[in-house]
Amino acid sequence: MDTFKKLEILSEASQYDLACACGTGKNDRRQRDGAGHWLYPVPLPQGGYSILLKTLLSSACANDCKYCPLRSDANARRCTLSADETARVFMDYYRRGKVFGLFLSSGVTGNPDRTMERLNDTVRLLRLKHGFKGYVHLKIIPGASDAAVEEAVSLASAVSLNIETPGEQFFSQLSETKSFMDDIVRPVKLMSNLTASGARFSRVKCTTQFIVGAADENDSDIINYVDAVYNRLNFQRVYFSAYQPGLGDRNIPGEQRFELNPEDHLTREHRLYQCDFLFRQYGFQKNELFFDESGNLPLDCDPKKIWAERHLHLFPVDLNKADKEMLLRIPGVGPATVKKILNLRKIHSLQNLCEIGLKGRNLEKTLPYVTF
Repeated sequence: MDTFKKLEILSEASQYDLACACGTGKNDRRQRDGAGHWLYPVPLPQGGYSILLKTLLSSACANDCKYCPLRSDANARRCTLSADETARVFMDYYRRGKVFGLFLSSGVTGNPDRTMERLNDTVRLLRLKHGFKGYVHLKIIPGASDAAVEEAVSLASAVSLNIETPGEQFFSQLSETKSFMDDIVRPVKLMSNLTASGARFSRVKCTTQFIVGAADENDSDIINYVDAVYNRLNFQRVYFSAYQPGLGDRNIPGEQRFELNPEDHLTREHRLYQCDFLFRQYGFQKNELFFDESGNLPLDCDPKKIWAERHLHLFPVDLNKADKEMLLRIPGVGPATVKKILNLRKIHSLQNLCEIGLKGRNLEKTLPYVTF
């Protein structure tokens, strides 16, 4: 199999790992290039987007993660790129201006440290042989040694390791070959220590991902872990991937629990992302979220609106007088709109929502909660 055929297979297999750019807007969705490879848009600090080439080094895997279509006993196409092949293909894309960076992961070939060695070798070739100084996101393989993790952090711009489930009791439902404490918690804590403020590698960003609905966790369980990831580990982002029934072992809870249709699985993922945004951009705390009697977020209403309905004594909010924190609590109003409100207020008193650019569904959502 030639390099580009292998890359086509491995880029396709990498789609299940979301710990880089993903979203719902037209500019932040993944896309295929003409050769069938997955390219991922990434928001840039100065504004706009650029593109990552995303691939696995190998689709062979020794692990038994029961939600994963690449697990050891699954019927998946297997192939492996060498470190040199991967580096050469990426540099070809980069020199032609097709991508600005690389997202690199792999199935576990042999053992975690052998796999990390191949991943690290690829980035070392890019840095030293090809002189590439740009963006590389490296996946940390569960169970990798401290030395392998530290080397990856020293080479990469960003690193991630998927926590997968909120705790050992749920993790054990999905894997018999991995240990939650040894293979997940230990390297995640090390990543946090290596990249902490003031540490040697503080420039490196850390992210993680939860597989939602493969085990029988509820949303409250996940949110408690998300809170710890941000406030104790100081990671930059948490991603969520709704388990897709039919991809995993038929005996795991995700194939049997909930009476959810496919759209409901994605809505559940969307509600968790909404909570994540409330934490990172709106100043919410986990105890301000509402869960139903089963510990899950309601699917029929977004968590910010639920909070507003349970705090009607604080509304309507006067857009000409409210502080930034309260403006961010208004349904339908986001950080960009709040910034616009604050800037316009310096010039004149606001008279209606059209002045701040709200229209359509957001206008309808906001109107009952504001006054002038």
